[in-house]
Amino acid sequence: MFTPMPSVLCCWIGTADFKAAAGEPGAGDGPVGQAVAWGEFAEVVLFSDHPKERVEPFVGWLSERSSAPIHVHSCRLSRPTAFGEIHETVAKVLERLVAEGAELTFHLSPGTPAMAAVWIILAKTRFPAQLIESSQKYGVQPVHIPFAIAAEFVPGGHDPVDERLGQLAAAGTPPSAAFDDIVHGTAAMRSVLARAQRAAGRSVPVLIEGESGTGKELLAKAIHRTSPRAERPFIAVNCGAIPADLVESELFGHKKGAFTGAAADRPGHFEQANGGTLFLDEVGELPLPVQVKLLRVLQEREVTRIGESKVTKLDVRIIAATNRNLLIESTAGRFRSDLFYRLAVAVLRLPPLRERRGDLGLLIDRLLGEVNRDAARDAGVSHKILSPNARNLLMAHSWPGNVRELLNTLHRAAIWSGGDTITDEDIESSILAVPGGSIDGILDRPLGEGLDVEALQAIVARHYLQRALAEADGNKTKAAALVGLASYQTLTNWLKRYGVEE
Repeated sequence: MFTPMPSVLCCWIGTADFKAAAGEPGAGDGPVGQAVAWGEFAEVVLFSDHPKERVEPFVGWLSERSSAPIHVHSCRLSRPTAFGEIHETVAKVLERLVAEGAELTFHLSPGTPAMAAVWIILAKTRFPAQLIESSQKYGVQPVHIPFAIAAEFVPGGHDPVDERLGQLAAAGTPPSAAFDDIVHGTAAMRSVLARAQRAAGRSVPVLIEGESGTGKELLAKAIHRTSPRAERPFIAVNCGAIPADLVESELFGHKKGAFTGAAADRPGHFEQANGGTLFLDEVGELPLPVQVKLLRVLQEREVTRIGESKVTKLDVRIIAATNRNLLIESTAGRFRSDLFYRLAVAVLRLPPLRERRGDLGLLIDRLLGEVNRDAARDAGVSHKILSPNARNLLMAHSWPGNVRELLNTLHRAAIWSGGDTITDEDIESSILAVPGGSIDGILDRPLGEGLDVEALQAIVARHYLQRALAEADGNKTKAAALVGLASYQTLTNWLKRYGVEE
């Protein structure tokens, strides 16, 4: 007989389960009761769209038959075949369980056929799991599905209403081909790009926030190519890569002999970008003394080279980018608040890849195309495709390094792949292991040394508030529920407190 390994049993509660708990004639133990009697489970996770007063007696009845902890997740489904709502309800819980290292067992029998179908899709795609079914005649049996499925769930990806809302959001801003290189399909990205297009036609400074690898420079270039300055220079500067003693020279230029090594006159990046756009990437890395001089240049619209008294007038549009929260950095004294407010006129936040899961499949296809085009220059390298299991692994990964990590992973997998098809083994060997620890080291920073608990609290709050708004497509009531706040009004207060853009 098949003996299950200790795992987490996940299933919906069905009508037959309530009948079993009520002791109705011929009901037996019901599907869930049969499952907990059949195998040892580390935890029982139940999903229900039934009233609480009906569920609680069933949970009490079930707890007498199982020593495993029982947790219930309630939801309201608009209809029995609401596949999207069913998927969304269970996927969020499964993500947590997988992150905790749980092995999963999905029970197909309780609930509706739509619920069973979602379990099958998830088990064969994002959340590999053992499948079981049960009946009074045959008891509990494992279910074997001898094929792989490549499945992607794109929330609202082709909803006509959603598309219309996107069109209205961009009203008055004709679509620009300059943004075609930015792969997007989710509402969160459509909103960002609609705002970016509106900002592009103005000469106001733009501040792009986002984690490393989210495509901040790509967005900056699209804004420049859409602006009236498109035919003028676009100069990109990585502020974090310039040695501290050379930052002023790089930005503002120098006169020959101004310092050791200044062998000739040199215009700085501001002069090079005159008439066009200067992109200051990782602007939060600039030393405080340089921030003072940068503020003056922005205010006066003129620059003076080091070692020179001559003033050069400027007409430069500034687009800055950062992976930090500059509002929090300025509160903590690590970034000048006056410079922050000078830069943060049009603020755009690029969501991380984990908050735009509906874009992931589109990105995989686009980036694999880039990999194949790059490889075509090398003799003897074949065109690569993804196996269903390989795609499923890519879809299930959290991508902490965002789009850049995804592209590099596909490059590695194409190299390791011996044939025309990239397999799941190729993907597994190509995904880099992430060291343990919390995001941004929030929980393991040393005491003292400028530790600011309030600033850390704000980082955590902002992170989850932004995620909730993205997942809820801006619906405040839904977003409030996602982060455990009592109402949309409470959420609004939190958004204002931590400077989160709605």
